[in-house]
Amino acid sequence: MTDLLLRGGRVLDANGERLADVAVADGRIVEVGTDLDPGGATVLDAAGCVVAPGLVDLHTHLREPGREEAETIETGSRAAALGGFTAVVAMPNTEPAIDSAGVVRQVVELGEAAGLCDVHPSGAITVGRAGEQLAPMAEMAALGVRLFTDDGRGVQNERLMRRALEYAAGLGVTLAQHCEVETLSAGGHMHEGSWSSRLGIPGIPAEAEELMVVRDIMLSRLTGGRIHFQHLSTAGSVELVRRAKAAGLAVTAEACPHHFTLTHAEVASYDPVFKVNPPLRTDVDVAAIKAGLADGTIDAIATDHAPHAQETKEAPFDEAPCGMLGLETALALALTELDLAIGQILALLSWQPAAIAGLADHGGPIVPGRPANLCVIDPEATWVVDPYRLASRSRNTPYAGRTLTGRVRHTVLRGTPVVIDAEAQR
Repeated sequence: MTDLLLRGGRVLDANGERLADVAVADGRIVEVGTDLDPGGATVLDAAGCVVAPGLVDLHTHLREPGREEAETIETGSRAAALGGFTAVVAMPNTEPAIDSAGVVRQVVELGEAAGLCDVHPSGAITVGRAGEQLAPMAEMAALGVRLFTDDGRGVQNERLMRRALEYAAGLGVTLAQHCEVETLSAGGHMHEGSWSSRLGIPGIPAEAEELMVVRDIMLSRLTGGRIHFQHLSTAGSVELVRRAKAAGLAVTAEACPHHFTLTHAEVASYDPVFKVNPPLRTDVDVAAIKAGLADGTIDAIATDHAPHAQETKEAPFDEAPCGMLGLETALALALTELDLAIGQILALLSWQPAAIAGLADHGGPIVPGRPANLCVIDPEATWVVDPYRLASRSRNTPYAGRTLTGRVRHTVLRGTPVVIDAEAQR
């Protein structure tokens, strides 16, 4: 018996698109076809909408444990569901860091209790993300962790990073790198360029990112380990990854919406909402990120959702923390700002990141037998970003007041609607 019917939508997945209803029972897709009989099922209207595999975010900061005043796993999961995400990879820069089996279990249990999207912890590469000794990756991998990163910091020691890649290759997991050479970035608060000079704010050169990208490409070649580059922000980084892929190396990359929609000129306001790491770059870099997304050099759009309590983000620019909200605006920003077909955008937000994270239950084709992790998108809906209507505990969005096109109408997690008509159900 059918539990749920998504009626009259344009089904779009990696296999293409077709007009069809989608019937769900016991958490799985049971039929895809036209004019399906709902019986006694709950019917969700998808007319004029795209029915897609649920989105997957490779880069979410949920803050819990340790910074619950900024976000909790429950509030972050709600924001994710409203943004169309059925799975997120939680970053390990919590307090304590996700560097042990115990903290992995805690995050998983809190995600399951929230029940709004699947929360998959990433594990730290090094103990405490201190960059001194390897974390027990095998212990965490045994609990299902497939992505490891010291995000917020790049692993500075080349020998240690080599050992980490060799260790990861043996475990069949992927290392994700925040590319930042700290001896070059130290003391910087924005992109080093014309605007940093004009504003008198110490800058971070593009080379601080690019040097680590080229180092880790070479270490990947040396070890055979898989490396995923997080939040690429410069034209040079995009070109380095493009060449590495052409050489057949095991590298993937992500970019964030703020790096293809905003530039360092925004910092002229001295508003810390525009402070992020890596920093907002130049128009040339923005164009390169867009080109990399279009030609397949960059595999995924990731949010780098980074909530901060209001009092911390309202500090002077040089004292404020880095980060922006992203989960509820990522899809709409991509639809509004990128000159790409919706199928290309969904590949970048759904099945390609799912493959990188090793999440077999997400991003797959919409066919009978598959888990019913789905989102329904109205690509023509317009809405204005209001920080006080977002689900996050924090308000640090740089898009306040901006009109965007494209919005998630429904989100379905394992057959259960968690968002109906753009409203969270819990």
